[in-house]
Formats: sequence, structure tokens, C-alpha cells
Amino acid sequence: MRPIDRMLAATMMATALAAIGGIGGQVAAASAKTRPTAIVALGDSFISGEGGRWLGNGSESGGTRSGTDRAAYACGGWGCAYDPSRVYGPSEESGCHRSDVAPIESTTVPVDERVNLACSGARLANLWPAASGGEAHFGEVPQVDRLAAVARGADVRMVVVTAGANDAGFGELATGCALDWARSDVDEPRLCRADAEVELRAALPRAEHGLERALRGVRQALTAGGERRSEYRLVVMGYASPFPLVGHLFRYPESGWSRLREGGCPVWNADADWAARDAVGALAATMRTAASAAGAEFLDLRGALDGHQLCDRRARLAGSEGPSPLSAEWVRRLSFVQGSARESLHPNAYGQRAISACLGLLYAAPRGDYACRDTPGLFLDGMRIEPDQRGGAAISSTRWPGGRVTLARAAPQWARRDSTSKWRSRRRSTVASKSGTTTAR
Repeated sequence: MRPIDRMLAATMMATALAAIGGIGGQVAAASAKTRPTAIVALGDSFISGEGGRWLGNGSESGGTRSGTDRAAYACGGWGCAYDPSRVYGPSEESGCHRSDVAPIESTTVPVDERVNLACSGARLANLWPAASGGEAHFGEVPQVDRLAAVARGADVRMVVVTAGANDAGFGELATGCALDWARSDVDEPRLCRADAEVELRAALPRAEHGLERALRGVRQALTAGGERRSEYRLVVMGYASPFPLVGHLFRYPESGWSRLREGGCPVWNADADWAARDAVGALAATMRTAASAAGAEFLDLRGALDGHQLCDRRARLAGSEGPSPLSAEWVRRLSFVQGSARESLHPNAYGQRAISACLGLLYAAPRGDYACRDTPGLFLDGMRIEPDQRGGAAISSTRWPGGRVTLARAAPQWARRDSTSKWRSRRRSTVASKSGTTTAR
């Protein structure tokens, strides 16, 4: 039985015994020391573990995909069989895609239970309590309501929340940018960034309000479970860009089809720059503001996968020798053939383990806002957290597994523009008009 199932079963049993034998006072008076300690994840696909099936991206399309496909088994002369549930367990069927290497599962945080309530595709309304307008997702009750059940049976030490990208329309933005690349030529590129920026700017205030609402729901659920605010940590964890920070770091040219066929990164340099710098930066600022309003900590991940993003010239595809975390990409390529397309542009197994190291470092550090970064040429032992200067944390940072004082680099600013967007309607017309022929590459 999974940890969450055990906790829910124990809570239901205690309630039944209280009704039959009148021992509710004894159950309620149980010391927190008798309950298992726990860390809990809430949110969307980024934290649920979507993409955890893959150890980098392989150059071979069949078999184990150069050793990168963790769902492959029974391999022989005719290829391999594939079972994603070997990675996602029962959540493969539900669609939540909670991987066995999700940040909450891989972290070294010293607790008894790691409870992953996050679910792929979740929006902020899927976190809110049902009593406050929260909605079920993939057949599961709102995540804060599930957290409340966990808090009644466990001593929750940390709750990590990553959500808001789906509300901001990041999936549609990525789709639109890829289509613009496919339907235009390097001499006359059709860029998505201008219209997409306005569309994103319009969505961010709603995302900020929705995230703050979810965080207040978390506080209420933990208070109802007997947790005092000083006894647990509430952390908002940001997103990492799937693309290098600057377009010239792509190892494939903008012309031709290699960005799509080989790298799985069909986007113009200018749009990739905007996505990595401005779009992810804007979402980070929004999440930081919501965290501050709810008295939560913020963990910035924009530099956590640096040098290992999709199509980054500092990384490479795995070959016949198999993958290595030192040289592999830590982000799943855009793919419509291997695995699920939903895994595209998410941290893969290496990326998720790197993020889990960030969480371990955060747990060991004093409360505050931090930025997590990696070190070129290293894997888990190269992850480090630094005080987030924008968050005002005046504390020392640490490096996995030792300690080192560092300073966070200034984060890019988000330029807001007052104008209206026709990007969504343009994307729809682009999809509708797509034909079998495109500009030659």
C-alpha cells in the first residue's frame, strides 16, 4: 500500500473508532511524535514527475532509445516492449504521471513519508479546497483536501507547491511558437514572442491570485490538522526553462529540419530567448509575489538545469554508449512518436533528480527565498542554492553536500506592455490552415 493510502486508511479508521468507542479525545491528543513525518508535493506536471521516464534523449529511435527509455523491457532482436507504469505506477492509468524520480520522491529530506499529490495537467483550481470552489482533476478530489487528510495522519514538515503554468497557458505558447517555426523560413521567420508576451501578461494576474488562494488553503488544511506554522515550511517552487538562456547556445542551426528531427526543439532563437528569459522570469516573479503574500518561501529554479537544457550545445544526445548525467540533456525533447507527447519539455529523470537536490539543500538551510543552480561538469554534487537577492534573503547559501557562501545573480526584469493580444486567434488560424506543404528547409 502506498504511503498516502496508508495515511488515508489510518485517518478513516481513527474516525470510525472514535464514533464507536468514544476514543476521539485520545486519538486527537496523540503526540505529533507518534505520527510519521512527511513532505508533500502539490501542483502540476512539473512537480508530479512528468517526463521522468527518460534518462536524457537518445539518438536511436528503437529499442531502449540509446538506453534512455526507462519504460523499455524484454528487449531482443525485434526491439523492446514498453510499459510506462514501470515509471509512473498507477498514475500512468489516471494520467497524473507521478514518476518514481519526481523531486519529492528523490529528495534526501529526512522524513518518513514522501507524498506526491501533484498531477499532470492540474490548474490552480484543482488545488483549492472543494469548499472554496476547488475542482476535481482526473477523478481525484482537490489536492488541498487530500493534503488535509494527510495532515490528520502525519506530521507534515514541508509542503512544496508548483503550479500556475497551465493557468498562464504555457502549453499553448509552446505549441504556437513551434508552429510558427515550422511554417516560416529563416529568411522571414514568423516569431511568436510579441503576441505571446501580451497573452502571458494578461494571464499572470489571475495566476497570482489563484496561487495565493491555493497557498492560503494549504495553511488552513495544516492548521486543521494540528500543525503550527512554526513547525512546517511552505515552499513555492518555480519552473526551469526547457531552452538555453540565449539562442546562440543551440547546437542545431535555425535553418533546415534538424531542430525538429534530431533535437526536438523546433523554435527560433529569438523566441527561445524570450521563453527562457522573459516568460519563465515573469512566471517566477508572479509566483514569488504570491508566496510572499502567503508568508511562504520561494525557490527559483531558472538556473537549475543550465547547460543541460534541450538542444544546448554544452550537452548531447546519448549514443550507443548509453546516457550519462554529466553530458545528457536534462529536459525531455518534443516528441510525438516515442512515449507520450505530454512528457515533452519537462525535466527528465536527470532533471528531476537535480531539482530534488535543490529541495534537500533548501530543507537544510534557514527559512528564506533561494535560487538553485547547477555547476558545469557535475551532477548532484554540483547543485547549490544561493540567497535570492530579489527575495531579500540575507543568509548564507549551501552547496550539495557541503556548504559555500555565494551570491545570486540579478534576475532579468519582466517588461510589461499595455496592449491587446490576437495571438490565440492567430494560433487557431495557423493550426486550421496547416497543410502538408511548408517552406523548404
